[in-house]
Amino acid sequence: MSLYQSLGIRALRCVDPEAAHGLALKALRFGLVPAPGVLTSPRLKTTLAGMELPNPLGLAAGFDKNAEVLHPLVKSGFGFVEVGAVTPRAQPGNPKPRLFRLTEDRAAINRFGFNNLGMKAAAAKLAARPKSGVIGLNLGANKDSPDRAADFAQVLANCGAHLDFATVNVSSPNTEKLRDLQGGAALSGLLSGVIATRDRLDRKIPVFLKIAPDLTDDEIAEIAEVATQTGISGIIATNTTLSRDGLKSPRRNEQGGLSGAPLFEKSTRVLARLSELTEGGMPLIGVGGVSSADQAYAKIKAGASAVQLYTALVYGGMGLVKNIVTGLDDLLEKDGHATVADAVGTGRGKWL
Repeated sequence: MSLYQSLGIRALRCVDPEAAHGLALKALRFGLVPAPGVLTSPRLKTTLAGMELPNPLGLAAGFDKNAEVLHPLVKSGFGFVEVGAVTPRAQPGNPKPRLFRLTEDRAAINRFGFNNLGMKAAAAKLAARPKSGVIGLNLGANKDSPDRAADFAQVLANCGAHLDFATVNVSSPNTEKLRDLQGGAALSGLLSGVIATRDRLDRKIPVFLKIAPDLTDDEIAEIAEVATQTGISGIIATNTTLSRDGLKSPRRNEQGGLSGAPLFEKSTRVLARLSELTEGGMPLIGVGGVSSADQAYAKIKAGASAVQLYTALVYGGMGLVKNIVTGLDDLLEKDGHATVADAVGTGRGKWL
């Protein structure tokens, strides 16, 4: 990390976390962050649910909620970018403060509550997206919606023409009873509606399901079964956790979802279990606690075809992207893997 980047990160940590997030978006917009462009190699190129990625490291949803900085994000070295979550109608989210740094734990807690400008605003931004890059949208439901299941399909219908993939997010802990939609019958109905909407698009983009880490083995098995039956393209494991085990920060008891370093083991175990249940036949995206090439590689070996991060950027800055991607290339070469796909699931047993 350069001295300039280090000073910038330190300065942002002196600012309220949500305000710092806004400043980070502005820095991207004005070209004040590293922009290495496409990072790739023959080893790093990978296929995810039919999408050709230059490398397997993606940006998780939540950073660019309203698709405001698509052009700089595509230039930042990520293999793919997920924006949102977006709901049919604009909503302010939960009262502030709603984002907290847990510096001692290299983590964060948020209780945003799907604050966003709504699908119409997102569609306008996505329509002007860069032609290069792989861009997806995290689909959400309005807090006061009478039919949350229909909300996901509605957002996809309005924005799908501009996307490379979409994610059904039923795993945020910050919208009351949203996680109830992870149950078998409710999830099956919801996903069937989204898939039917996807099938009416001019281009049938992949649809992923993002799940919570706070699930029992039986619940994970039920989700794997529903995912297979409904024909979704893959699963993202996982969203934030409600667990507070082992935290040191004085902010540890704030309400909301915990992300960052403490989530790594918990989310990787869910990932490995899904890989076992689906026998490696369904693309999985590993997210939760990734802040190094070693951790990204561990997710891949646990069963992930691709990996996402977000919270690590709070502590490592955008320069972390290049470090992880190039480091991952080195690790694949060291182990004699010609491609990312060759390494997927090779270390799954460690996490079961």
